[in-house]
Amino acid sequence: MVEIKDLERMLDVVVEKLDDADDKIVVHVSKDKIGRAIGPGGSVVRAAELIIGKPIEVKSLE
Repeated sequence: MVEIKDLERMLDVVVEKLDDADDKIVVHVSKDKIGRAIGPGGSVVRAAELIIGKPIEVKSLE
C-alpha cells in the first residue's frame, strides 16, 4: 500500500484523496496543481510510477 505522504513527496503536491486499486493508483489533487503533479511531458508521474511499480492517474478533486 502506498502512503499519501510518499506520493506527496514524489509529486510535490498536496494529495487530497488517494484510491489504491489492484491495477492502478488514482491521486486526487486540487485543480490548479494537476500540471505540477504530472510534470513536463508527464515526467514526474512517470518517475513515481517507476518507483511504485503501478500506473498512477492524476485527477482533479472537483
